[in-house]
Amino acid sequence: MAEIAELAQVKRPVVSTWRRRHDFPEPIAQAGGRPLFDGEEVVEWLIDTRRGNATAEELRADLVLHGIAAYAGRTDPLATIQTLGALLCLRYFTDQPLIDAVSQRDPEAAWDALLRRAARLDPEDDFVLRELKSAQGGVDRLTALAGFAEALVEAAYGERGAYEVLLAARGKLGLAELAADTLLPAARSLLIDLADLPVRLDREGSAVLAAPHAGAGDLLISLIRAAESPESLTALAADPDERLARIVRRRLLLAGIDELALDVQAGHDLEERLADPDVVVVQLPYTPGEGRSAMHVLESLDRLTDLIGSGRTALVLGPAAVMLDGLPDAEEAQFRLGLLRSGLVESVVALPGGLLPYRPGYRLALWTLTRDPVQTTAGRVLLADVSTEPLTEEVRTRLAEDILLWRAEGFRELNGHDPRYGRAVRIADLRSDPHGPLLPKTPPASQILARAVAERPALITAAEVRLEEATAQCRTYEASRGPYRGHVVRRTGNRPTRTTVGTLIADGRLTKIKGHRVDETHLSAKGHHAVIGPEEITGRAPLGTRRIDRLILNTVYEHVALTEPGDVLYSLTPEPAVRIDHDGFALVTFPARILRVNRDAERALTPRVLAALLGAARGTGRSPGSVRPARRIEDWQLPDLDQDDIQGYDAVLADIEHRENLLRAQADALTEARGLTAAGLADGTLTIYTA
Repeated sequence: MAEIAELAQVKRPVVSTWRRRHDFPEPIAQAGGRPLFDGEEVVEWLIDTRRGNATAEELRADLVLHGIAAYAGRTDPLATIQTLGALLCLRYFTDQPLIDAVSQRDPEAAWDALLRRAARLDPEDDFVLRELKSAQGGVDRLTALAGFAEALVEAAYGERGAYEVLLAARGKLGLAELAADTLLPAARSLLIDLADLPVRLDREGSAVLAAPHAGAGDLLISLIRAAESPESLTALAADPDERLARIVRRRLLLAGIDELALDVQAGHDLEERLADPDVVVVQLPYTPGEGRSAMHVLESLDRLTDLIGSGRTALVLGPAAVMLDGLPDAEEAQFRLGLLRSGLVESVVALPGGLLPYRPGYRLALWTLTRDPVQTTAGRVLLADVSTEPLTEEVRTRLAEDILLWRAEGFRELNGHDPRYGRAVRIADLRSDPHGPLLPKTPPASQILARAVAERPALITAAEVRLEEATAQCRTYEASRGPYRGHVVRRTGNRPTRTTVGTLIADGRLTKIKGHRVDETHLSAKGHHAVIGPEEITGRAPLGTRRIDRLILNTVYEHVALTEPGDVLYSLTPEPAVRIDHDGFALVTFPARILRVNRDAERALTPRVLAALLGAARGTGRSPGSVRPARRIEDWQLPDLDQDDIQGYDAVLADIEHRENLLRAQADALTEARGLTAAGLADGTLTIYTA
């Protein structure tokens, strides 16, 4: 059932609900006390009922991958990937099914026919022959692989899509070594933007892509996808692992590169035998920090410069510890400085961490190199830093614009482009400290000259005025009400009887209202109604950041009930928390709920008193390892206060709340003034004067 939830892209309890409330397919077996289901029946049910969050194509492809993963787990995952890739290539060559209905009756003859077809179509063993000849397992298993390949083709609409689906799931198939160096999509998108391939194709009509250390070929494929016409591309690649080299060769073929326009070599260095590269994209192989040689990395960078012709570009990802951070060794520092002085290094970018999900502690840096750049870049290098920024689309676009404009225009002191994330630094200035990190020592000029920066003094003055106003209001309130007094004394006589929230609900003094299930895609930062869930009630998310449009609310959620002013909102997960909604007209999302006070009831509670008593109730928490709270809210015990205590306590709470708001206004003004002042002093745009 957990696998069904993953397949349908829902949470595990949703599957239990489907089984309980709908005509969900029945289990066909048991394994370790767990029910097992027929995959095809489940997928067809999900497609017919349109339940879950996966498309029909995703469901069918994932079902095939589930079977492949089970097969790979019993054999060799890498061999399984290789054999399936060879089968997909063979099918691409012939555009015919691998095994037809007739040959399925004789698996041995069917597999022999496949081998003969492979020998005829791939006599030089460039793509498929070796993998099919060395495929392990009985004939039945091998023909089952052919069936998997056919199912993938059907699910992914062609051999190209099928191979990409297969390789995208290599982590699930047990090939962690192939998935360990897979970049996040945001990082690949940045490289696509920096390659500027569509512009080059429009200008020259064709382009040659090259990838030393190609790995599984992810970066090359990303660039090819960015081009509308793969047939206008030539692809060169190399990898020391011959098995990976053959995977890349098949991948390029299925991506649309002509067989005569690709050259994938097995080795550490890429020999330019077919054409001179226009764009070189490299992700230097990962080496653990304990065994990493900075000089080896720098020498690899130096060798890459031999691939770059006049006006051509290279994008190099590598360890930030070598390509960006300070280098204490004098020889290594001078070697890196020599690379910068060569005039080939266009920009050095500090990237955010976590771009390699399998290696979260490994930091990457990006170098862009260009031979014979524009004259206005002579003696300078662009240093950019986005290490503290998430690689959102906006950040990627601005960073790419900085580098592409630097590539096209170079340094222009007047009327030039001011980088948003870096500075154009004189290489001569780096010679004074060759051991230092390659980071901009001052903020970008565009940041210093930004409108927000120019307005800081006025914003600080406005915060000071608000502070004075809040202080005056606090003094006025203090003068009219006097200092805070709770007027509490020790109770004598009988204590109030105890009651429970469930009793208050049964007596009509409270009404419990459930929260609503809302599709997250319907929420945004703008809308007519605030959306309040456990995150907002516990204070983990600020109120108002999630909103929903009135039109969506009325059309999609016809029976929704909004809050009323004074409703007490509560949540038991992730921990018990209570909040009063003073404004009302908000949407409360499950598992949060509402307690509404009945003001016409005898000894009616007030929202402030109810919230305070719930917050002070005993035995409402949960142990660290528990999944559910120890008690339902109906079982929470509260004192059943008389009307005088309720009214008096409500007045005290109202006084406290008002004083807190006055103090909070002062604290907010001071916090804003402190932050603006610190930012201005940090970037050198403000100074402190004494009268």
